[in-house]
Amino acid sequence: MNDRTVLISGASIAGPALAYWLHRYGFDVTVVERSPALRPGGHAVDVRGVARDVVERMGIMPRVRQDSVDERGAALVDRNGRRTATMSVEAFGGEGIVAEIEIMRGDLSRILYDATRDDVEYLFGDRIVRLGQNEAGVDVDFASGAARRFDLVVGADGVHSGVRGLAFGPDSDYVRHLGAYTAYFTVPDPGDLDSWFLMYNAPGGRVAMLRPERGGTAKASLGFTSPPLDYDRRDVRYQQRILADRLADAGWRVPGLLAAMPDAPDFYFDAICQVRVDRWWRGRVALVGDAGYCGSPLVGLGTSMSLVGAYVLAGELASSPDDHEAAFARYQDEMRDYVAAAMELPPGGINGYAPHSRLMISLRALSMRMMTRWPMRQLLARQFQKSDAIVLRDYAAQHQPRHAGA
Repeated sequence: MNDRTVLISGASIAGPALAYWLHRYGFDVTVVERSPALRPGGHAVDVRGVARDVVERMGIMPRVRQDSVDERGAALVDRNGRRTATMSVEAFGGEGIVAEIEIMRGDLSRILYDATRDDVEYLFGDRIVRLGQNEAGVDVDFASGAARRFDLVVGADGVHSGVRGLAFGPDSDYVRHLGAYTAYFTVPDPGDLDSWFLMYNAPGGRVAMLRPERGGTAKASLGFTSPPLDYDRRDVRYQQRILADRLADAGWRVPGLLAAMPDAPDFYFDAICQVRVDRWWRGRVALVGDAGYCGSPLVGLGTSMSLVGAYVLAGELASSPDDHEAAFARYQDEMRDYVAAAMELPPGGINGYAPHSRLMISLRALSMRMMTRWPMRQLLARQFQKSDAIVLRDYAAQHQPRHAGA
């Protein structure tokens, strides 16, 4: 059978999830990750709707629940810490602002890695620098100097995908800036969150958030509205100066978060953006997750789309292992409506996330207080139901897995 060796770029969520399913269907899988080890930290991610079914089918749900974050809900606060609006985790059947299953990105990545490391080749501290396709396969050159050939290559390497850049074109063709920037980093648990995700807005389109984690830490997030900025994505100190300048007088707990920021081991800064790629494959190279379709943090379905996309892509490749183009086309057909729904921004878009005036901040709190009441409840229910906008095919029933009990 053809197309049996697959190289996946990226070892965060989509990459190991795809590796899991491809191995089950008999593919030989290699995952390359530019970081020297699994990247720790990252903000809390949620597993929503049909993505929970994928996790169940992988057999990792018990560990996901074990490592999930205990969050009671989300609360808007003013500069004095007084709560102006709340939404409990039970709202909208566990599919509201805070989902029933919230887990730190690094913890979910570790669970997926543990589920695949004995069966999948992982290459840490390396990356793809050249792709050369022909009818027989894909010739891959790595930054380490190694050169290998694979039948297929999949980019699961995020918004700024290196694979997409090599096979499809530059970020400017696919990444759409939404008008704001955000940063995530770990801080010591302040001890008074009481399992609530706290969100604060300051005039001028500035945002600060603090949410509980496991193990004595919390995750801070700072953001601000802005047109595109010119900065070096590798210069962390400069990015931190940008944040300090923009949020210096924002109020609430922001001064303390800024003071803790330089010592954070996992600081991440980027634009809030969407990724839209018309066709998710070029010859023998395909994209999955944020590399091909990212709705932005405002939508909150990135992890779910990555898990579902990995499941569908692997299933379709198993359905026609001798015709990757047909499999890639079916993968996009299956995912199209789900991704289209997940790409829709919530009401208000970036202005709802980061209102500029005190009046609009007050209206945001009022809107949140009304979310669980008619008629807004009906409107928001449709927004939160996007996580179920696909019916999963039972690929395992059609194809005998390599490890039937996996």
